Amino acid sequence: MALGASQRLSDGVAAVETMTRFALAVLALASGVYTYLGVRSLLDGSPTAVFFAAIIYSASVSVGIYAFWSYMARFYPHITTHTGRAAMLGVMALGAAMIIAMSSWLNAAALAGSAALEQHLAETVEDYTTDLDQAHQNALAAQSLLPDIQRASERFAQLAAAERQSGALTGTTGSGSVVALLSQMSAQLKELENGINASREQVANLFNDGQKRLETMRTLVSAPGQVEPRADQFSSEVVALTGVIASLGQTSIAPSIRRAADDLSLGFIAPVADGGDANLVNRQDQVMETVRASVAAQSKVLSQAADEILARPAVPERRFVPLSSAEAVLRYASDFIPAWAGAISIDLLPGVMVFILAVVHGAIRKQDEKLPFAERITAAELLQALEVQRAVSAKGIDIEEAVAEAEAQEPNNITNLDLKSRTRDRSHEDR
Repeated sequence: MALGASQRLSDGVAAVETMTRFALAVLALASGVYTYLGVRSLLDGSPTAVFFAAIIYSASVSVGIYAFWSYMARFYPHITTHTGRAAMLGVMALGAAMIIAMSSWLNAAALAGSAALEQHLAETVEDYTTDLDQAHQNALAAQSLLPDIQRASERFAQLAAAERQSGALTGTTGSGSVVALLSQMSAQLKELENGINASREQVANLFNDGQKRLETMRTLVSAPGQVEPRADQFSSEVVALTGVIASLGQTSIAPSIRRAADDLSLGFIAPVADGGDANLVNRQDQVMETVRASVAAQSKVLSQAADEILARPAVPERRFVPLSSAEAVLRYASDFIPAWAGAISIDLLPGVMVFILAVVHGAIRKQDEKLPFAERITAAELLQALEVQRAVSAKGIDIEEAVAEAEAQEPNNITNLDLKSRTRDRSHEDR
């Protein structure tokens, strides 16, 4: 008798059963291996303790994955009721979530942990580069006031020289109180200029030191070899660079300029006019009052400029947080989607085989329902049934009467051989 389509599907399921078990075992073993690599990076302690702890955890994961998908492959395809299938799907979703939680993210850490940790270091370098540039700009902001201070200092010095040589302000040559006052203002501004120039050199040295630290950090990010030793050295460089950025923030000369500008106006002390006659004294007082007004205007300009510099936002304090490879994979998960997809696929691929078996068994059941009873049995089953019939007849038992009595006593335990009745019975199972 030729085998029907349902029989061929049944034979196919039996043929791939060994392959299914082998595939489940290989996938569970692969997941366990990558889980071992991932969990080893999270454990601390002696090498022996870490090794055995990682082995035990990964073995538990492999056994759990193999057992879970074996149960699903064995039971889910044979459940026909909608309620039962919905319950099994819920169990499958819960099991898949637990597998992802205990295995898949560790697999992803093993696949892309080093790359994720290097990306964390690279982004940290970019953040600290921005901080160093901002601190450098804030420190150099006061340098923009240097030309104005130089011009004011030179102007007071030139006026003092002109008054000394030709009496350009009072009409009388010589070094008097006006010359002394103008020289005093020029000296104060010159001192402030020297302070800005000294600050410029200090800022340049700090900035060069910070640039060298950043260069070392970039080298550590892209250097070959294991990432953990490089990450430790990277942390040391970060500490040093943080100190450089803090020093740049404290090196700004703007507060000193603000105080010096206030001293020019509030601390202005005009000398007593020392002219030989009342007319010269009067001219000296007028010139010194003019100088007072000029100094007050210059002080106001410098104070406003210093306030604008001081109003700049300070560089926020940044704290470098070292990450393990597993933590880095979680933080930068969106950048390592292929690694996550591979890690999850290893664990959840058996679910595809479960659904394949479910579809095949469903097709077998539907095809069996459409075939007459005579076509649903094999020749061997027919020969066995005939042998049973001959054995019963030889004992003088009427089969029809025996079946009728059995149906009358326990109707629910006797399978009705009528095709329509069997179809109705199966329709109840699907509800």
